[in-house]
Amino acid sequence: MTTSLPGFSLLLPVYNGDSAEFLLRAYRSTVMEQTLPPSEVVLVQDGPVSAPIVSAIAELDKSTPVPLKIVILPENRGLAEALTAGLAECAFDVVARIDADDVSEPNRFTVQLDLIAQGYELVGSGLREFTETEAGEQLGVRRIPPTDPEEIGAYARFHDPFNHPSVVYTKAAVDKAGGYQPLGMMEDYWLFARMLAGGVRAINSPEALVRYRVSSGAYKRRGGLKLLKSEWMLQRAFRASGFTSRAQFARNIVVRGGYRLVPEWVRRRAYRTLIVGDTEATAR
Repeated sequence: MTTSLPGFSLLLPVYNGDSAEFLLRAYRSTVMEQTLPPSEVVLVQDGPVSAPIVSAIAELDKSTPVPLKIVILPENRGLAEALTAGLAECAFDVVARIDADDVSEPNRFTVQLDLIAQGYELVGSGLREFTETEAGEQLGVRRIPPTDPEEIGAYARFHDPFNHPSVVYTKAAVDKAGGYQPLGMMEDYWLFARMLAGGVRAINSPEALVRYRVSSGAYKRRGGLKLLKSEWMLQRAFRASGFTSRAQFARNIVVRGGYRLVPEWVRRRAYRTLIVGDTEATAR
């Protein structure tokens, strides 16, 4: 392991749809329970939020062991603009992402910052889905993306090769690619595609370094006309930029577009079997 690891900012967006309880858990796991904690946290409040979230942010502001910058957007602007506003406030070139309802494993940044120190500019990791029940936390499938840089480039033409809440990147690489740009609900995938097209040094750790909270409606939200429209916008952007070929564009429209329209139970089975490689999906 590299002995000298860079300082880094943690970028955490929060909006009214988040849970105060989950926010507190996400923050503590990603800051207070890390073997290598961030040098600062930039929390972006994307528009007005509920009283419990306001109280949770105030509690974190009092108890945080590292500097906390709170950026408040007067109106909800969406994830792309919230992250852009947060990146502008990050004091370090290296920036880690986390969402307000996920949980980081204690060794997450020790693993990822070592890869950054080796010269990678975009570092993701695997995820482990989980739900919370009365009996406690119930772990689900692992979502392990490709780890070889060449495989990442090929995979990206069909599916997002990075789990967005798990990534650590450099601001320089993000800026070079043009930053986050609103594109329906696909702003992260569009950014990563542009970064890869620009020659970013990218890698994924095979370890599931983030636990991804899955609600009862998670697979329902991956479908519908709104997602189909976003998918169409994304695939047109890929084709216009030359990121995909005509054949890849046609395949993605049929396969990825069709995925948005099938019944939820089919979508769940297809996602777990074909995308995350869950060999137990057929048994569920």
